[in-house]
Amino acid sequence: MIPPISIGSLGASVGSIGNLSSPATVNGASNGAAGGQSFGDALTNAIGALETTQANATQASQQLATGQATDPTKAITAVENASLSMDFASQIRNQLDTAATTLFQTQV
Repeated sequence: MIPPISIGSLGASVGSIGNLSSPATVNGASNGAAGGQSFGDALTNAIGALETTQANATQASQQLATGQATDPTKAITAVENASLSMDFASQIRNQLDTAATTLFQTQV
């Protein structure tokens, strides 16, 4: 049986952004940052996790190609995980781009 594919640490990092209740009272912090972490820091961490996922997929595929991998399903899972993570990051980028465009086009 093939093990389920998780979104990985990217989903956890981005998911924590979605749990913000209000800018004034996030995790008891009054500065609007989740646990003292700014949006930029969360985004940087998410991109770092995406890079790690991509590196793991590259390593797993190289091991599979050279015959070093003992379980091909782990290599396939790593590659699919990286692909899903990249698709997820791309969708977030598209949504942020759309939101920024809408904001800049708003008449004041």
